Amino acid sequence: MAQESGDSKEYKTGGGNSHYILIICTLLYMVNYMDRQVLAAVVEPMKAALNLNDSHIGILGSVFLLSIAFFSFPVAYLVDRWSRRKAISIMAILWSGFTFLTGKSGSFLTLLIPRTLVGVGEAGFSAGGTAMIGAAYSSKKRGAMMGIFNMAIPLGVALGSVLGGVLAKLHGWQAPFLVFAIPGIILGILAFFMKDYKTVEHTHESGAKVTFFQSTIKLFKIPSLVWVLVGYGLANIMSMSFLFWTPAFIGRAWGVDVAAANAVMVPIVLAAIVGSPVGGILADVWFKKNPRGRLYLPAITIILSAFCMAGAIYFQMKGIGLALIIAYGVLNVMSLPCLSAISQDVAPAAQKGLVWGLMVFCMYAFGGGWSPYMVGAISNALGQGAQALGTALTIATIGGVLGGICYLMAARPYPADMDKVKDDQLMAER
Repeated sequence: MAQESGDSKEYKTGGGNSHYILIICTLLYMVNYMDRQVLAAVVEPMKAALNLNDSHIGILGSVFLLSIAFFSFPVAYLVDRWSRRKAISIMAILWSGFTFLTGKSGSFLTLLIPRTLVGVGEAGFSAGGTAMIGAAYSSKKRGAMMGIFNMAIPLGVALGSVLGGVLAKLHGWQAPFLVFAIPGIILGILAFFMKDYKTVEHTHESGAKVTFFQSTIKLFKIPSLVWVLVGYGLANIMSMSFLFWTPAFIGRAWGVDVAAANAVMVPIVLAAIVGSPVGGILADVWFKKNPRGRLYLPAITIILSAFCMAGAIYFQMKGIGLALIIAYGVLNVMSLPCLSAISQDVAPAAQKGLVWGLMVFCMYAFGGGWSPYMVGAISNALGQGAQALGTALTIATIGGVLGGICYLMAARPYPADMDKVKDDQLMAER
């Protein structure tokens, strides 16, 4: 049980404090993805300026994502044991500072180091943000609120792509990194004033504190969560490959410059902005009729998105291909609020940050982290042209199909796993 005695009051859901949390965390998530997407937005001019090839670019992408994977889990554990609002504030300021330093790079090595450190700074944010929003709203509204939170991903990708492409064309590839650092620092300061819930002590019946390793083992004993973890990693082979390589594919297939190639991303990610809240709302409706609906929805949408992406690449994202990739954008993000809500539904109160840290770790370690390099290496081996890169991206869609199958497997034990933690209660921070 998470309830504690003393002067603390029960942590209230809804209201002004909850909305402030939602706004700040959503804006920070948007900046987070702007900082992630900006590297993809400047691939072509950066390659020319620094004399890099697709393998180099793939390494930059994979090292960045794997640094998030490596640090997300221990940082998420720290978030649960310390303070979510303080951790979010510090992380935002750190990753923004290293984003600025990335813009000062002049070689592959000086680009690789700060870019890796940006990943370290971003490692625990989604765990802290997911835990705070999950606690700030009741379980009946959790899917919808996570839908709003996850709208930040496509919005951040859109802004990162468009502004990154325009700034790179006008002022050089370094400019977007310098500009994007500013809002992260401002929001990081504002995050310090969010209303947090009191840290829940995680102890054995004897009173001894549960260690990091023991907490991890406990999460891996939740059957539905294990299937979701594996599925999330496999699905992100497709998702991370799309985010990282699509602007370069469009540039090569259409023969357009960096600004024009990134502009094509706008309708794709704007459509995805619709997909996130719609996915959360539909999942909540289905959940009320059948709890397993919160897993059926992401299973269906992620498999459909894989076929849409493969078809879009076949048509080089022109005509019907453009329509298919827009459909991909909507369907792919519909799963995100569902998975965020599921992680909070089955996790004990003392592990609400840690469980999302584990999700992020598996997201990259099981596939998403190394997929940019995999796609780059295949493209390199096939000649680096539009057809070579398209073939590599098509191979990556297999991950989406496998991920959807795992979500279907998770649906069966999900209601029972959720029932085990239904009586956990959070208390307000003093």
